[in-house]
Amino acid sequence: MSFMFLGQHFPRLDDKGRMILPAKFRDALAPGVVLTKGQEGCLYIYPQERFNAMTEELSKLPVTSKNARDYNRVLFSGASDEIPDKQGRITVPSQLRDYAHLTKELVVIGNNTHLEIWDLTTWNEYLTQKEPAFSQISEGVLPPT
Repeated sequence: MSFMFLGQHFPRLDDKGRMILPAKFRDALAPGVVLTKGQEGCLYIYPQERFNAMTEELSKLPVTSKNARDYNRVLFSGASDEIPDKQGRITVPSQLRDYAHLTKELVVIGNNTHLEIWDLTTWNEYLTQKEPAFSQISEGVLPPT
């Protein structure tokens, strides 16, 4: 599945721990998603197919690698597979809500191959810290043109 996730979307977390997926992504995510811990205090939402492909690659790592074991333990122990309901809602399990310090106000950002769920306040603080260095970071990330 080749789908690019872009933009910022602002769903709310309801009292049952559910959020509505952005409308423009619902068709791509309808077969199922995997939520798991992300870096910098967010959650990742992977389409099931993409998560399966990533799992395939991670299973090739040697069990003798401590970094691989540590990464896999955190990634898979925190993962939850969900199928969106007819309204495009998914439940964010309580341990993942706690991990990402989610309140009612969320932002879901597109990050190319996956989505990220951030608490809105945490996301705004992250942007305040990282946006000033955005142009400098590009030198080490983007290939020369």
